[in-house]
Amino acid sequence: MLFVFLSFYLFINTKKGVDFISVISVTNLSFQYGSKNVLNDVNFCVDTGEFVCIAGVNGSGKSTLLKILLKLLKPSAGQIAINTDNIAYLAQRATMFNPNFPATAAEIVGLGILGKESYKLRKQRINKALSQMDMLNFRNKPIGNLSGGQQQRVLLAKALVRNPQLIILDEPTVGIDTTAATQICCLLGDLNKNENATLLMVTHDIPLILHHADRILQLNPDGKISAKSPKDFYQEISQQKHAKHH
Repeated sequence: MLFVFLSFYLFINTKKGVDFISVISVTNLSFQYGSKNVLNDVNFCVDTGEFVCIAGVNGSGKSTLLKILLKLLKPSAGQIAINTDNIAYLAQRATMFNPNFPATAAEIVGLGILGKESYKLRKQRINKALSQMDMLNFRNKPIGNLSGGQQQRVLLAKALVRNPQLIILDEPTVGIDTTAATQICCLLGDLNKNENATLLMVTHDIPLILHHADRILQLNPDGKISAKSPKDFYQEISQQKHAKHH
């Protein structure tokens, strides 16, 4: 009987031909800044091959949640299980990037490679990551000569060059124009679909990610989290905007 149940569970939890295994599991997570509750009894999982977005108003704790997952902050209560050490993290662009750094796009991506390896293998890995972000033709361009959107795609390639099992992104489209942001969302969607990449992304650009994400985790004012489909989330936001104008 147990075998039948487990077989059925694996059958119904299948995406793109790959069995779901939780890469991230968060249970009863809470966090406080002083006496202020930022996160309150948060529970969610991110499964292998999922593209999950975290949404919420400014100050709702989105970036705080990422920092807890990355062990940069310690939770007040709760448990976190991350079933991989191979994690790539891309912080908000404004907080970690100097566009005047004297390096080419390929050299920036190469900074993401850990350890020593042959020149041939290193070049192959850099070219693959740049190709995934549609930036191979710019590999020898100085990073400072690229547009904001192109620079962000190079930084994404730097995160991908290690072939991470989990990619965590903190508002990767912030500070760039809508066209560039749309392209990045499409490239991330392709990465998820074609490479079965697992992505957890904080974003305000829900309309741009609508057709790519599997779920939206909405952080609410009470510090709790609710999971919704991108379509349901977008409809709810649209109804709220409509109500404000009537």
